[in-house]
Amino acid sequence: MSDRAMSDWGMSGRAGSRGGTDEEAEQAGRAGTDKEPGGGALLVVGDVVTDVVARHRGPPTPGTDTAAVIRAVPGGAGANVACWAAHRGLADVRLLGRVGAEAAAWHARELEACGVRPRLVVDPDAPTGTVICLVDAEASAERTFLTDGGASLRLAPEDWSPALLDGVARLHLSGYLLFSAPGRALVTAALADARARHVPVSLDPASAGFLATLGTDRFLTLTEGLEVLLPSRDEACLLTGLPDPEEAARVLSRRVPLVVLKQGARGALVAAAGAVRGRVPALPADVRDTTGAGDAFTGAFLAALLGGAGPVAAAREGCRAGASAVGEVGGRPPGGEDRRGSGETG
Repeated sequence: MSDRAMSDWGMSGRAGSRGGTDEEAEQAGRAGTDKEPGGGALLVVGDVVTDVVARHRGPPTPGTDTAAVIRAVPGGAGANVACWAAHRGLADVRLLGRVGAEAAAWHARELEACGVRPRLVVDPDAPTGTVICLVDAEASAERTFLTDGGASLRLAPEDWSPALLDGVARLHLSGYLLFSAPGRALVTAALADARARHVPVSLDPASAGFLATLGTDRFLTLTEGLEVLLPSRDEACLLTGLPDPEEAARVLSRRVPLVVLKQGARGALVAAAGAVRGRVPALPADVRDTTGAGDAFTGAFLAALLGGAGPVAAAREGCRAGASAVGEVGGRPPGGEDRRGSGETG
């Protein structure tokens, strides 16, 4: 691996719990879930960034001040997924990411506090990625992101090793990896190694805006061999060119064995083999900040699958985590260290 790893699978996760199954989940055929339940770790590869969350009321006023409550918190889609998987009770959650030296210790500490075993490559030249999250408290806490990928865009094949799959039952890739050349090369290497070891791979497309820039055909080519795809409603419709999310899920599930389409307040759809196998409603929630809600869903969903749940039951766990996430500021689960003023956020 290149440069310097901050932590070599430092802290063990929390004690695991075994999820249940149900008739709907069995009918889903357990597509993409061929590993024995409870038999290994979840490895997440993706972005670790600092989120600067600004909660304001109404649209910002150009040319002058707009009052806001601003906090710097740990984030990144990949890191958030790992933290929510550990929060769900998965015993062994690992994360490979790349950060700048100025915030490496803080991010490692925060991940460990969530029960994640981080392997953070410290970039000697680039700072930790930063995302400014503008959250409008008067518009259902909807958010707008200004993204500087920083060191996370430099995660590369040199940071990957097939040995990282030792003891791993599932590999999850953050879609943000696809939006840089080094990240795309890493995805190709990781998919090939996972296929050789029969480790199922999941991916969350991460950003409809960046996905449109990358191109849907290119995305689908780069991600051939996935077992599970977890797009948002917008991402699924963009990938298929279809306006109806159910039809989009059906079409995508002819290409990827299991598709779980996240719809926020509308819940989730589970599709396999060209058919919708389950419709899971969202849970009532007190919405403060929708940042990271999709990551929460993904982390809890994957943890439930590894615990033995079927896809529909796992999607219910995802919706439960999403409802919890929107009640928190930032994308991480409640608990862990106090993230409101570390002074090490770069």
